[in-house]
Amino acid sequence: MEKLIIKGQKELSGEFVPSGNKNEALSLLSACLLCKQRVKLTNVPNIGDIKTMCKIIMGLGAKGGVVESDNSIWIDASSLHSFTPNKNLSHKVRASFLLLAPLLVRFGQAVVTTPGGDDIGRRRLDTHFLALEKFGVTIKAKFNNYHLECKKLIGNYVFLDEASVMATENSIMMAVMAKGDTIIYNAACEPHVQSLCHMLNLMGAKIGGIASNRLSIAGVSSLKGVEYRICDDHIEIGSIIGMAAVTKSSVTIKGGALSDLGLCDLYFSKLGVYYKKIGDDIFIPKEQELVVKRDDKLRISKIDDAPWPGFPTDLLSIMLTVATQCRGSVLIFEKLFESRLFWVDKIIAMGAEVILCDPHRALVTGPSKLYGGKIISPDIRAGMALLIAALVAEGESEIYNIEQIDRGYENIDKKLRLLGADIKRVSFA
Repeated sequence: MEKLIIKGQKELSGEFVPSGNKNEALSLLSACLLCKQRVKLTNVPNIGDIKTMCKIIMGLGAKGGVVESDNSIWIDASSLHSFTPNKNLSHKVRASFLLLAPLLVRFGQAVVTTPGGDDIGRRRLDTHFLALEKFGVTIKAKFNNYHLECKKLIGNYVFLDEASVMATENSIMMAVMAKGDTIIYNAACEPHVQSLCHMLNLMGAKIGGIASNRLSIAGVSSLKGVEYRICDDHIEIGSIIGMAAVTKSSVTIKGGALSDLGLCDLYFSKLGVYYKKIGDDIFIPKEQELVVKRDDKLRISKIDDAPWPGFPTDLLSIMLTVATQCRGSVLIFEKLFESRLFWVDKIIAMGAEVILCDPHRALVTGPSKLYGGKIISPDIRAGMALLIAALVAEGESEIYNIEQIDRGYENIDKKLRLLGADIKRVSFA
């Protein structure tokens, strides 16, 4: 087992190179199974969730599946022989549920289990099932195990009951190989959903309406192999913007994918955090105001998440940590997951003034003096938020269960050391 040891209150500086988008990579790996030719992906983050997903895919009979030193990977799914993903591995990564559509396309059936992932509250599977039934899929359920069959894949009008990213991605992968036309309405349109559409179109799919909530798809009979570059991870970029601001550090994020940050610019400015674009890079100056701007100049400000192009839920934990270092009060309102805020007891123990009003709302008042301590990372994003808190804190912090952080952030300790952080990874029994 490993832990991170951090000595806080170090001013950082330099250049940060973001990794590829985790959620995009996971959906594109699944889409590789639709094709019987080799697909090569570049800028793949070499992180825990990717390694687990590749093990699942290789267990189904595909070849390749190893992230190379240049962060590329190839998948050849021509030899798939199984429609039953490994249950134990599937329990470790939520994106295993994205294998539903490719397996139904290739075999006409799939046997899957309830997927794993972060413990941030109930994450409904109903939207997937309701959408798949529109394509002619029948579903039998027995205690977290599902047997799905589709004798004839037919395009249809699919109105998603919520703008679920993964349900949209499964629907897209079904529709591109279905007979006839499909309309997917109330579709999620996050950057990684857009990238899935772009790659599939390069493979020969016919998808229109990309970047909107209404996708029109004409089914095709086959797809071809391609090479495709995964975009930089806007969640990692947002995390580093927050980290630089609260550690009073001057950091340049190379190739910062500013267009994928959406409302981040507005929401960071609510906390007095500013950055600017220089060419393809994002520069965060060390001089930051860090004063909460009151709504209507009179009322307590609010930071809340929403489906794209709203503020991404995966950055809400980061924003809470940033808010602890800003002068004023702000309400953090988590609308999508009822357990995402349950980690705040850990930052309260470090000295933060946070009131957890209910499972969805936390009132943060700052600036708070934070102190190091022993911390357990509960999930990917809360783990990164606590790592940022440790960089701010006085004294030394030890972060355990860091495999959670490693699931979403590639070599984060090495990257932070390059900026001057006093952070080391230590093995322990």
